Amino acid sequence: MTVPALQNTGVIYRRILSQFPQDISLAFAYGSGVFKQQGTSQGQMGNMVDFVFAVDDAVTWHTMNLLQNRKHYSFLKLLGPRKISSIQSDHGAGVYYNTLVPVDGRVIKYGVISTESLIEDLMHWKTLYIAGRLHKPVKMLAQSDNSKLRAALVGNLKSAVTASFLMLPESFSEEDLFLQIAGLSYAGDFRMVIGEDKSKVANIVQDNMQHFRILYTNILQDCPQVVYKPQQGKLEVDKSPEGQFVQLMTLPRTLQQRITRLVDPPGKNRDVEEILLQVAQDPDCGAVVQQAISSIVKSSSITQSAKGVATAGLWKTVSYSAKKLMKMWRGWRRKPPVS
Repeated sequence: MTVPALQNTGVIYRRILSQFPQDISLAFAYGSGVFKQQGTSQGQMGNMVDFVFAVDDAVTWHTMNLLQNRKHYSFLKLLGPRKISSIQSDHGAGVYYNTLVPVDGRVIKYGVISTESLIEDLMHWKTLYIAGRLHKPVKMLAQSDNSKLRAALVGNLKSAVTASFLMLPESFSEEDLFLQIAGLSYAGDFRMVIGEDKSKVANIVQDNMQHFRILYTNILQDCPQVVYKPQQGKLEVDKSPEGQFVQLMTLPRTLQQRITRLVDPPGKNRDVEEILLQVAQDPDCGAVVQQAISSIVKSSSITQSAKGVATAGLWKTVSYSAKKLMKMWRGWRRKPPVS
């Protein structure tokens, strides 16, 4: 199974991608500049467009990009490609972002991550930073013939479904599921307290239901844990302790480890399987999973944002943050008054 392509790649995106070194294993565009979100103007590319590039050899890629696009980098360009690659891989979520970059008449932000780090995040949810972005509709622009990467992309979507099942009641709607999935990578993100529109998750889902269906329908139809009724848009999931145990056992490794830390008292050192069996029988199983996901996201969002100050430079950081705060303020203004 492969991740479905949501739309044909538009010429705008191909033109932008052509401005960069072409040794890219995966490239995608995402966010409100690509997909309409309720309360935003998404004129095709009306907002800043976000990209992620996965590369097999970060040092070589940054070497080439510094030759082609030196102005995209902050003062860190003075340190050279090896140090930039080291900053990329050793700090935050393993991504190096250049932001507020003018390319082909547009303003973009792009993150560079090693293919190895991306696969690790997709499979194990080490940071849930790029894996979380790929839970939602994105516009795939390029993908190499890497079978491990292909399998990891699909596995990431399956993990998002499984984790969401554990946090939802026995019966729920498609929209409930997609809201839960879209919210996974925002749980615990400090930027949701200040800097992001509080309606962000609902805005992402409500105008993109069809895109979410394209991503998840095959996975839901093949999943033995759920009864999926696409015509009614309804689902029923197995909430028995046995069913929840099966789901917990298939969660990504880092999430299982975080659940274990939350439940197992220090010094007891019980087997992971034993702990997950206990959680499966707990009426608060969903809350435990939610708390564990939040702990992953909180850590990576703080460290990646701190790194962003250096990779973007102070002026761009202030400018970018001001735009985010303005978006958050507009979101507040759109909310109907409480009667």
